[in-house]
Amino acid sequence: MNPAIDTIITAETPEGIAISIRPAGFAVRCTAFLIDALIRFALLMACAPVLAATGRVGGGVLLILLFVINWLYAVIFELTAAAATPGKRIMGLYVIMANGLPITPAGCLIRNLVRFVDFLPIGYAFGIVSILLRRDSRRLGDLAGGTVVAYRDEVTQGDALGEAAPLPPPVPLSTRQQIAITAFAARVGRLTPQRAEEIAELAAAIAPRATASGTSTRVPASLTTRLVGVARWLHGERRSAATAASAP
Repeated sequence: MNPAIDTIITAETPEGIAISIRPAGFAVRCTAFLIDALIRFALLMACAPVLAATGRVGGGVLLILLFVINWLYAVIFELTAAAATPGKRIMGLYVIMANGLPITPAGCLIRNLVRFVDFLPIGYAFGIVSILLRRDSRRLGDLAGGTVVAYRDEVTQGDALGEAAPLPPPVPLSTRQQIAITAFAARVGRLTPQRAEEIAELAAAIAPRATASGTSTRVPASLTTRLVGVARWLHGERRSAATAASAP
């Protein structure tokens, strides 16, 4: 794959996990923007006659509503679980941090408040030029907030977890530890057994202890198998003691 024309960028999370991000280009982002603009316009047109009929108080409320729709519309929607405005959701996009992590409130606020710079000198000229010139299609607001607008790709089964009986973790695991174990279990099929066991040694402290074969519920000696079992447990899989005992 030619990196000069490939639009996929790679980000490394704090846990050392490399993930692929497919940034959205100008055409699809422009379409999403127009959809959101139509929604904002419809909201204003629906509220304006009602508020205008209430006199000066209604006029003041209308100005506040205008500010909220123009400046906080994107912030409100991008801080939801979808991390996208209605226009972006329709186009299959969402906003994340450039390092692959979910968007933060600070990043969301900055990318939207710097929008006025992207608008300069007229018609989002600076923002459009930035999107067209950069391989990651980030406008100035994205650069300031450390964000990127990307396609929300569907999860495939290409990185299915390795084979093992589910095992409960012996100690409470942090979110980072859970992500790291799951990532290891997804990649274990692409590693040699020796390399997988070598990597698993790094997590020996949080892996279930191996038990003797004569016990009713046998925990395998292989660290790799034990960690894959924990990953399956974290994904909600459960098996009976009899099934676990027959696991390799």
